[in-house]
Amino acid sequence: MLNFTDVSLRRGPRLLLQQVNMIIHRGQHVGITGANGTGKSSLFALIRGELQTDLGDFTMPSSLVIAHVAQETPALEQQAIDYVMDGDAELRNIQAELVEAEAVEDGNRLAQLHGRFEAIDGYSARSRAARLLQGLGFKTEQEATPVKQFSGGWRMRLNLAQALMCRSDLLLLDEPTNHLDLDAVIWMQDWLRSYPGILLLISHDRDFLDTVVNHIAHVEQQGIQLYSGNYSAFEHYRAEQLKQQQSAYEKQQREIAHVRSYVDRFRAQATKAKQAQSRLKTLARMELIAQAHVDSPFGFSFHPPKKLPRPLMRMDKVAAGYGDTVLLSGVGVSISPGDRIGLLGANGAGKSTLIKLLAGELSEQAGEVIRAKDLDIGYFAQHQLEQLRCDETPFQHMQKMAPQESEQSLCNYLGGFGFVGDRVNEQVDIFSGGEKARLVLAMLAWQRPNLLLLDEPTNHFDIEMRHALSMALQDYEGAMVIVSHDRHMLRSVCNDFLLVADGKVMEFDGDLDDYRTWLNDRRNINDTDNSQDNNISSSQSKKLKRQQEAEKRKQLQPLMKKVRALEGGLDSLNKELEEIEQALLNPEIYQEQSKVKLKELLAKQAQLKGQRDETEEAWFTASEALHEAEQSMEP
Repeated sequence: MLNFTDVSLRRGPRLLLQQVNMIIHRGQHVGITGANGTGKSSLFALIRGELQTDLGDFTMPSSLVIAHVAQETPALEQQAIDYVMDGDAELRNIQAELVEAEAVEDGNRLAQLHGRFEAIDGYSARSRAARLLQGLGFKTEQEATPVKQFSGGWRMRLNLAQALMCRSDLLLLDEPTNHLDLDAVIWMQDWLRSYPGILLLISHDRDFLDTVVNHIAHVEQQGIQLYSGNYSAFEHYRAEQLKQQQSAYEKQQREIAHVRSYVDRFRAQATKAKQAQSRLKTLARMELIAQAHVDSPFGFSFHPPKKLPRPLMRMDKVAAGYGDTVLLSGVGVSISPGDRIGLLGANGAGKSTLIKLLAGELSEQAGEVIRAKDLDIGYFAQHQLEQLRCDETPFQHMQKMAPQESEQSLCNYLGGFGFVGDRVNEQVDIFSGGEKARLVLAMLAWQRPNLLLLDEPTNHFDIEMRHALSMALQDYEGAMVIVSHDRHMLRSVCNDFLLVADGKVMEFDGDLDDYRTWLNDRRNINDTDNSQDNNISSSQSKKLKRQQEAEKRKQLQPLMKKVRALEGGLDSLNKELEEIEQALLNPEIYQEQSKVKLKELLAKQAQLKGQRDETEEAWFTASEALHEAEQSMEP
């Protein structure tokens, strides 16, 4: 177990945690929540021994095996699957010791090592690593790809797979979904649910937390409070604590009104009835959720667009890709004000390509894209964070966009995005990824676009900011297209889904639960197809094949008989050697009274090894001859 007793922790002069008392037991899956900068990652550093407590004590068993995701991946020539297998340190140690023991022909040591290797399920380690890679989105042919050929995001997936490969007692995961697509997130949550050890998970993905964890450790005001249950249970408890506050009630009612407005407008329309029912479910939860976020530092909205032409954009038989490569073809999409579209599909299927095509950053290879004269696009993507001017402040960024606005007005506006006090006048170069993303979003919202294109907007946002963004998007009057692995965000703001798969873009008639079912069905179909590909296509060809094989076996029978006989001899010799090695594991054989017996066993072992070497050589020669004969008979 992990035991925190009156723990205080600093990073430099800043006090992060003070008098924390908490015990975490084996089998507990704990979600670590709290605003950015409150000390969640520093807590992990303390557990890994990278930081020491300033006051109090933190203890855990010294034998505890800890797994965590490395933040750096060297440019290695090593194959991806071997890199993942390195995560099982004991496996690699045993393999290295086996090589050493074989080199000196230490039978006693070899027997011990093989026993340990089997006990840790070493013979299935490679297939276990392959399953991890496939679950995280890697294709089978990529298992042999050198690590250095993968991009930064895919290398982070390799690091994650390496951490999951470790047979750990304690698993530390800090925002593991940031580099994953929705398919991989769904796979990983199922994997983590069955993890037997202690799991500490820092995440701002509400649905992911709800599925994986059974406790919440909330970091707030330099303390940590441990709650039983998942994140929704924590929100319920927090809402109960705050429900008496009048200001909380008023804010809650405003947020509920946004959803009611949608339901009232569209519940009578057949085409929107399903989405309206979905919003009613959201409304039922919101009475608890909104209450739990009344003290959020974020509160903003998207002002109405200046113009709302209809349609905003239309695509007709469009193809798109890069160079001579076509990723999407036959795309037909129409976007009008009020549309809330979520893009579904695996990583690499073309979701970001479609977003770039909509944004005008990528030209169509075929077909026609018709954009309204007054189309005004607001495009949010991670690469835009790099376009901020690092030597300027948030206030200076906003002042350049709105020179006519008063200083107080701009400061008030930035305050809704969490830039308060001195933060509005601090240079961007010291900001975290989350702060930069909030500034980009603030600048985008100010421009009053009529089409929002959001490519993974929540990657750097904590739960409070994600909640504020979802509320602002629900009240947004323009159209929106979003790519996100945050299912709560998708459920909250999307009315329709488009599925990007197999080079096509098609309407997806269902919700995210239906998408999960679609994923499982697709995997099952692929498995069935692969199995069928290995079968002979017709009964006639099967019959002919059996006749041909029977004739070959008849001609090859003498060689085959010799190979089988040698294989039987090898089996017998190996069995005898194994019995001797087991006898040599008995400590009594090394006592003085057993000296003669030990000498006999060692002599017999040496004799059998010699016979085995001769038999193996004969088997190799016979097998080569059989292989050559088989090759000569092939058409």
